[in-house]
Amino acid sequence: MKSPLLTLPGAVPAEGVDEGVAAHYGDLFREQRALADGTGFVDLSHRGVVTVTGPERLGWLHLLLTQHVSDLPPHQATEALILSANGHIEHALYLVDDGETVWAHVEPGTREALIAYLESMKFFYRVEVADRTADIAVVHLPAGSIAEVPEGVVVRETPFGRDLFLPRGELEAYAEKAGPPAGLLAYEALRVEQQRPRLGFETDHRTIPHELGWIGGAVHLQKGCYRGQETVARVQNLGKPPRRLVFLHLDGSEVHLPAAGTEIRLADDGPEGRKIGFVTTSVRHHELGPVALALVKRNVPVDARLIAGDTAAAQETVVEP
Repeated sequence: MKSPLLTLPGAVPAEGVDEGVAAHYGDLFREQRALADGTGFVDLSHRGVVTVTGPERLGWLHLLLTQHVSDLPPHQATEALILSANGHIEHALYLVDDGETVWAHVEPGTREALIAYLESMKFFYRVEVADRTADIAVVHLPAGSIAEVPEGVVVRETPFGRDLFLPRGELEAYAEKAGPPAGLLAYEALRVEQQRPRLGFETDHRTIPHELGWIGGAVHLQKGCYRGQETVARVQNLGKPPRRLVFLHLDGSEVHLPAAGTEIRLADDGPEGRKIGFVTTSVRHHELGPVALALVKRNVPVDARLIAGDTAAAQETVVEP
């Protein structure tokens, strides 16, 4: 859905999966610094919003999700995954329960498939699943923000900030008093700095949770059965996921960032060496310079010097080998 905030001064539309909101408003680094300082907001109104109501909503979701939510307290944020039967990540949900309704925002373009799956799993449970994307917009306030939250708006609060489930019709009015807007590029730069994976960016058709460090944060290891749990348990016990997420410091002398999918090789092997991974997200950070997240093979030494395409890269460990 195209955001009305694209009419704000300096707004440049995002492309690809984030189409519909602003990539930036004319000054990428200023917008990053504002978010890092706890000011401003990010328009995430292109994300899907799904709700689940009914007296059995938490127990039912507990059977489907990787997270322990059967006793989720009201207003406590969590995140969860839905896996395939083989343990591959299919959906990522960012959840909060307000005491009557579970609210979740999800990646653009995924809500229809998610709702179809949830509807297929209702059986005799007293739950109702609804697509609220048309009337609810997600707005992100950074950590430390003192911006006012309108009365009655559901809030999902995490260490990284607050996600507001705001009535879409109030989006423009809220933007006028929420501080300077920041675009998706600023938001993504801080996400990469925080080493947080994103579905569709750090994942492909065969990604499992252990590769991205989603164990604990989105996957609970002590809960009951769910689809794909066998893979999670096996990898947890053997300790050998095929790949691992790394954080890359890229050579700042390069003009262009390596695009998502750029092949990574060991620097000692040169540009014709064996592929050992690929870039998932690359950004320009206001303090760190060009940085990226990438997936590499598990057995790549943690101190190995890497090269992403033609760009030299030093790695920091996100997921231990």
